[in-house]
Amino acid sequence: MGRGLRDAIDPVSLNFLRWAIAVVVLAPFAFLDVRKNFAVIRRNLGLLLVLALTGVTLFHAMVYQGLRTTTAVNGVLLNSSLPLFILLCSWVLERERATARQFAGMLLSFAGILVIMSHGELARLREFEFHVGDAWILVAMPIWGIYAVLLKRRPAELGGVTFLFVIAVLGAAMLIPPVLMNGLVLPDGPRETAGVLYIGFGASILAFICWNRGTAMVGANAAGFTLHLLPAFGTVLAIVFLGEAFALFHAVGIAVIVAGVVMATTVTRKRS
Repeated sequence: MGRGLRDAIDPVSLNFLRWAIAVVVLAPFAFLDVRKNFAVIRRNLGLLLVLALTGVTLFHAMVYQGLRTTTAVNGVLLNSSLPLFILLCSWVLERERATARQFAGMLLSFAGILVIMSHGELARLREFEFHVGDAWILVAMPIWGIYAVLLKRRPAELGGVTFLFVIAVLGAAMLIPPVLMNGLVLPDGPRETAGVLYIGFGASILAFICWNRGTAMVGANAAGFTLHLLPAFGTVLAIVFLGEAFALFHAVGIAVIVAGVVMATTVTRKRS
C-alpha cells in the first residue's frame, strides 16, 4: 500500500472499506453455513467479538494510523516484533512456553531483516528515530498477538470462509460509529480504488483465510515466526515489480531470514 493511499484515506475509513468489501464478497459463500450454525455463533459470540475487535477492528486501523506518521523502515522493524508479542501472549493466555530454539530462530531471522533494512551497513541503524506513529504500531502488536493466540479457541463447526465472514461482519459493525462520527472517505481515482480493492480481496480475504488456517494447523507461535518472511517477500517483489537493483545484502538478508524461520519452526524429535 503506497503512502498516497494512506494519506488520502483516513485509517478508520480504509479499515472499514476493506472489511466491507470482504463482507460483500464472502456473503454468498457463507450465508447458508451461517444459518446452519447460527446457534454455534450465538453460543460463542463473546469469543467472536473479541477476535473481531482485535483482528479486524483495532489492529489494522492502529497500524494504518501509525504508518501515516512514521517511516517505512520504522514500520517494517516494528512489525517485525510481532513474533515476540505472539510468544508473550501465548504464555499469558495459554501458558505455552517458547523453546530456546524458537527464540534463537526469531533472533536470527530478525538479524536478516536488519541486514536488508540497513542495506548491509548496520551503522545505518544508528540513524533510527522514533516517531509518533511508532507508538500506534507498538500498541497494535500485542493486539494481534491476542487474536493469533485466541484463534485456537474458534468454534470448530465454522469453516474458514464462514468464520472470516462472521468476524468481518462484527468488526465492520464496530467501525460504523467512528465512521459516522468522522465521515466515510472514499477512494478518489482509479489508483486509490485499485489499492482499496487489493486490500479488500488480497489482504483481508485471501491472507486471512491462509493465516487462520495455518495458525490452526501449526499453532500461534510457529505461525508468528513466518511473519519475518514479509520483508523477504517484500524485497523480492520490489525487485521484480519496481525494478529495484538486486544486491548482495538482499541475498544475505533473505538467506538469514529463511534460516531463522526454519530453525524456529522445525520440530526436533526426541530420541527414544
